[in-house]
Amino acid sequence: MDVTDVTPARQRPVGLAELARIPVRRWRTVLAATGLVLLLVAAYLLFFPATYTATTAVVVRPVVTDPFSVPSGGADRAVNMTAESGIATSNGVIDKVASITGRDTTGVADALTVETPVGGQVMRFSYSGHSEAEAVDGANGAAEAYLELRKGMYENQRAAVLKSYDDTIALVTSQRTTTQRSLPANQNSSSPSPRTSALLDQLRALNDQLATLAEQRSKIGSADLSPGSVTSAARAPVPSSRDAAPLILVAGLLGGLLVGGLVAFIRESMDRRVRTADEVSALVGAPLLGTVGRDRSGRLSDTDLRYLVLALSRWVDGPKPLPLVLLSSAGDERREQVTAGIAAALAQGGHEVRLGVAPESRDRIRPLLQDAQRRHPATEPTRPRVPRPRPAPSVVPAPAPAPAAAPMGNPEDTMIIQPVRKPRPFPTEDPKNGGVYRSTTTSADKTEIIPRVLPKETPTVDGEELRIGAGAVHLVPLDAPTGDGVTVMDAPPALHDERGVRAAREGRAVLVAARDKTRTGRLTQLVERLRAVGVEPVGFVVTGEKRD
Repeated sequence: MDVTDVTPARQRPVGLAELARIPVRRWRTVLAATGLVLLLVAAYLLFFPATYTATTAVVVRPVVTDPFSVPSGGADRAVNMTAESGIATSNGVIDKVASITGRDTTGVADALTVETPVGGQVMRFSYSGHSEAEAVDGANGAAEAYLELRKGMYENQRAAVLKSYDDTIALVTSQRTTTQRSLPANQNSSSPSPRTSALLDQLRALNDQLATLAEQRSKIGSADLSPGSVTSAARAPVPSSRDAAPLILVAGLLGGLLVGGLVAFIRESMDRRVRTADEVSALVGAPLLGTVGRDRSGRLSDTDLRYLVLALSRWVDGPKPLPLVLLSSAGDERREQVTAGIAAALAQGGHEVRLGVAPESRDRIRPLLQDAQRRHPATEPTRPRVPRPRPAPSVVPAPAPAPAAAPMGNPEDTMIIQPVRKPRPFPTEDPKNGGVYRSTTTSADKTEIIPRVLPKETPTVDGEELRIGAGAVHLVPLDAPTGDGVTVMDAPPALHDERGVRAAREGRAVLVAARDKTRTGRLTQLVERLRAVGVEPVGFVVTGEKRD
């Protein structure tokens, strides 16, 4: 059969079932990844110190001159929360918290977190410490340090504004004094002079300006400079990283399974193996001869082997059968078990099987044949009974009348002589032709010769012989000359040893592939090498199926 006669199998779409089978097939990888993740999580819980996290909430509000007045529509936008968040994590706050908790500034900066919700005026100070007291002191200290820093900044700004008002008021007061001194001492109030009227107008303007400045200064001085207040101070007990240890372990387990599944898919894509007979048919380009499963004890199924022998009968029962060479890409694909099982099944059916094995495989195949011999003891072949031919009874002719004696004087003197019968000899063997002579003498010179057919001698076969059922298996070297009968050869791994390929050039090549073990790359390489030397596989056998 040409390889072009075989229709390549279509690639099956990968569904959810196949996605689930890959992690199940590579369960060792998934288990190892899950165990590693759980080990890391356990090491984190055991060896890393617990952290306690406390949170303090602060409401930030704008500075208003009249805290009892109703704020305008834009009062809630008067505070820039982004700027306030930057101030809350400034060096001044970190230094203050470091002095309270006794940690360095780097550790405080890493432990302090400030959250500012969008559209709100609430700030949350979260501090992670090695103890509850440290966490509470750190969170409350950060909030108080922020409020103090912000209040100090407002006070400095107010002091600068008040100083500006004071300077302006002093200048206006000086101008008013100078104007008052310029007024004439004696003046008519009913009809003042133009100069006097101008000085009086200037004096009134200066008084109004002084009054406005004094009013504005009083508003600045009465402003509430508090930037906010603590609404929820941190206090014990505070949550710890050990409180969620069960959830952390569950998360580690789920994460390990996820990582293990991902690693299993990566290994599957990098190390593709044979999963179904259709995949092997697409790679080999030859028909499936049989699928050999194994039972719970690990022994190959006798039923599958017998069906495999039936599939091979077209090459076994021919007039001149060619050797069957079983090839595999590696040594862990149950090729030796399949070879021994085929030989035992053929011997059980009455064949004289020559099993060619390599020296390194002889000690592994012999126990398999001995196990088959114990399960199927040797039996004598049944032969049809042929009736033994019996010689036809010979008719003894009547004795011829004796010749008349010479007449004598008295008839009583006449004598009749009877013929003498020779005794029947015992069977004897002739060393020349092996015949057995039996004489049935009817006369003195007549003898019947009956040849005897001796049983043919069984042809001798060099090698160890194991009687199985009605036949026998003869273990012979792999390079032994081919004799009569059925010859089965167990070839070494073909990718590393060319003896099996060399033997397959004179016989029939049968490939053995193991489910979930045979790598597709190696199987493709083996098929390419076989075809390069002119060997076309007649079929393939898949092993590894489980039978209940």
